Amino acid sequence: MNFSHMKKLYILPLILLFAFPILAQQEDQFSQFMYHKMGLNPAYAGSNDGTCITALVRNQWLGLEGAPESQLVTFNSPLWGKRLGVGATVHRQTLGVSEMLTAESAYAYRPNLGPGTLSIGLMASVRFLRINYSQTEAIQSKDIDGAIPADLQSKFVPNFGFGIYYSSKRFYLGFSLPRLLENNIDLADGDVTISKEVRHIYTMAGLLFDWGDNVQVQPQVLLKYVDGTPFDGDVNLNFIFKNKVTAGLGYRLGGSINSGIGESAILLLGAQVSESLLIGISYDATLSELRTYNSGSIEAVVRYCIGGQSEGDSFVSPRFF
Repeated sequence: MNFSHMKKLYILPLILLFAFPILAQQEDQFSQFMYHKMGLNPAYAGSNDGTCITALVRNQWLGLEGAPESQLVTFNSPLWGKRLGVGATVHRQTLGVSEMLTAESAYAYRPNLGPGTLSIGLMASVRFLRINYSQTEAIQSKDIDGAIPADLQSKFVPNFGFGIYYSSKRFYLGFSLPRLLENNIDLADGDVTISKEVRHIYTMAGLLFDWGDNVQVQPQVLLKYVDGTPFDGDVNLNFIFKNKVTAGLGYRLGGSINSGIGESAILLLGAQVSESLLIGISYDATLSELRTYNSGSIEAVVRYCIGGQSEGDSFVSPRFF
């Protein structure tokens, strides 16, 4: 099957997404989820010692026309001696001829509970969903069937959620439900709800321990649950050299239930190139049957922080706690 035929057929799963009750993972996924904790858990807002701005870009399934693409920018800052945290995210996702724009705000409160830090967070969000049917291709004239929209359809969807997050110098654990409302996301007019947002529950955890004088090891896991769907999750293992350079491997569950070997294997690289600037990149090698039609997925991150230097270091720590 060549890409021109795939482009014509790609609209089929897209239409099914908005035309039938779907119980599946609707939220975007990031291999470098440690840089996007606030988007998964609002209680992370303000966890950095300083104010940070992060940009994250992901192109999934390279070479497959109409494949998912994501771009986001986040702002994250502590207030009142880190007792409070605030954050905001602007996120754009595309899939074929569909587009979703999301604006989120996060607020976190941290009571003083001894050596570690427990944070309780709230999130408010609004999404703008749209499909441009004028960009679709058909094997016959679209004018024949009046049920097929000819132009742009769109809708605004508000939501809210919550999370809790505990961290110390060597450990973190978080639980969140960022979108509580199961909103109707049908773009066509009608009284019957055909498709809706589904609740995503996230659990994240990480450890940090020393391996010699200049190397630290950090295993991390992100577990994702949606009612009525197979269990999903990401796990990675990072090595941190001199608190400035990271390299690691990751693995994502999911993919095809037929192959049973998961969705992807991941290579992770990052560097704290200056006191304030961190850059990272990851590459996903597809493990499912889709590997025949794509060259993997790539992701890049840039984080700029003002203040918040690590203890005894001139660089902001890349440990993501």
